[in-house]
Amino acid sequence: MTQTPLLQMRGIRKSFGATLALSDMHLTIRPGEIHALMGENGAGKSTLMKVLSGVHAPDQGEILLDGRPVALRDPGASRAAGINLIYQELAVAPNISVAANVFMGSELRTRLGLIDHAAMRSRTDAVLRQLGAGFGASDLAGRLSIAEQQQVEIARALVHRSRIVIMDEPTAALSERETEQLFNVVRRLRDEGLAIIYISHRMAEVYALADRVTVLRDGSFVGELVRDEIDSERIVQMMVGRSLSEFYQHQRIAPADAAQLPTVMQVRALAGGKIRPASFDVRAGEVLGFAGLVGAGRTELARLLFGADPRSGGDILLEGRPVHIDQPRAAMRAGIAYVPEDRKGQGLFLQMAVAANATMNVASRHTRLGLVRSRSLGGVARAAIQRLNVKVAHPETPVGKLSGGNQQKVLLARWLEIAPKVLILDEPTRGVDIYAKSEIYQLVHRLASQGVAVVVISSELPEVIGICDRVLVMREGMITGELAGAAITQENIMRLATDTNVPRTAPASHSSPTPLAPSHG
Repeated sequence: MTQTPLLQMRGIRKSFGATLALSDMHLTIRPGEIHALMGENGAGKSTLMKVLSGVHAPDQGEILLDGRPVALRDPGASRAAGINLIYQELAVAPNISVAANVFMGSELRTRLGLIDHAAMRSRTDAVLRQLGAGFGASDLAGRLSIAEQQQVEIARALVHRSRIVIMDEPTAALSERETEQLFNVVRRLRDEGLAIIYISHRMAEVYALADRVTVLRDGSFVGELVRDEIDSERIVQMMVGRSLSEFYQHQRIAPADAAQLPTVMQVRALAGGKIRPASFDVRAGEVLGFAGLVGAGRTELARLLFGADPRSGGDILLEGRPVHIDQPRAAMRAGIAYVPEDRKGQGLFLQMAVAANATMNVASRHTRLGLVRSRSLGGVARAAIQRLNVKVAHPETPVGKLSGGNQQKVLLARWLEIAPKVLILDEPTRGVDIYAKSEIYQLVHRLASQGVAVVVISSELPEVIGICDRVLVMREGMITGELAGAAITQENIMRLATDTNVPRTAPASHSSPTPLAPSHG
């Protein structure tokens, strides 16, 4: 006998004025499963979940719980039905206790009508033990980490006897260790019979957690995959209507041809911090990749090149001339740009406007008698927004309100305004959706075709293999080898990133590292 689904959403349609956000949308959720909801930004994921949580009323369609139609007219009705949505931006009040947060708006009362703090603490502690939390009901919420505050939100859902918990990009602000802790909690809830709707654009998380996946595109249901069917090629095809291979439509420069390209930057025995003496060349019109395991030293090397960290030795030559780069300003003057991996913490000013973020590096060029020429600078901002296809309603919108992909494009726009000779991109597509990835790849190849030397640091091997003409592999702070042409494979990269037989001292200064794997073509 087939089990009745816990939740069915059938033929859901929702418009906002002339904009059709959802069209004939379907979703089926079963008890005791982790169900991933995937789709690029604007696919309708958030709108569908807001319909389910009672924030938006559907124009058409029906919602069934346990096979019976229900009307979820507002968030209160949705919570009463056992559905709770945990937003990406957590709603935790920092100046009150964990228990007060858990029962906010639904405080327990004594027979005299007073708030029953003891009962709320007892109930909260019981749920926290269920979650394996390392804090208690009496702790001040503001002293908890982001991951712990997330557990407070989950505890709130469990206290209200949720049957369906919706998590919207729950790992966006978590470390790797905190992410794994969250995964353990999610699996525990699944095993106890709850249904988890998990919204994420990260394939690795979907592989790790999902029992089933529903894919949306342009507000419509595309299809559903069970666990054995989940693979990146298939999901990408469903999300954007194109195969994964189409994202890497890059004609790699043959090693013989690459060797003829003009050398823009020469790095000789550069060292500092954990970086052992590193020597390599960066060529105009080429995409040079840096690969390696976490902690290999790729970011540290990039920061030395940009003058963000002090170096203990070595030289940098630009177009054959030695340059002294001891701070980022000196790097910028020399024509070196660096887009850091942490765009929110080290790149963008989230409360400032998109226009101000995009033009920050060239604002001084648009002043007269010490006053900013707003019209001139505004024109630069609008042109940059259009050139990089930043999706924003107005240039004065705070950049923190944009999606990850659009934030990254604003940061790229800022650095492209200085017309760099060398552009260093550290994890350029981390935390962006599939479509934004495609746009960033196209930009990288366009810049290379215009003669810019592009350096890409990435932890995603398909990305390194797909967009780079040459790859330097690092391990424990040193460059262990160079790969080019057909030798750029996952196996060769991993061998160089992990091989304990690789010499533990760096080679002396030379024009480029000796390839440790054969080059073909």
